[in-house]
Amino acid sequence: MTPTKLRQLWFLVETTHTNLLLKLDDTSLTEWLVQQVDDQCLLEHQETEILSDYIQSRLSLIRDLAQARQLGHSKPLC
Repeated sequence: MTPTKLRQLWFLVETTHTNLLLKLDDTSLTEWLVQQVDDQCLLEHQETEILSDYIQSRLSLIRDLAQARQLGHSKPLC
C-alpha cells in the first residue's frame, strides 16, 4: 500500500459525511471505503485486501474521528 493511497483513504475519512461513517456496520463501512479508494486509485486485488485489513484494524479510530467531527471538536480528543 503506497503512502499516496493511504493519504487518499484518510482524506476520504475526513471529508465523508459523519452520519455515513457512523451509521454503516463494520463490513459495509469497510467495503464502502475500499470501493471509494478503488474508484479513485484503481487498486490491484492484493492492495484491496491489504486496504480492507487496514481499515478493519482502524474502524474504532475512524468512528472516533467521525464522532468528534459530529460534536464539533476541531482539536483531537486527548
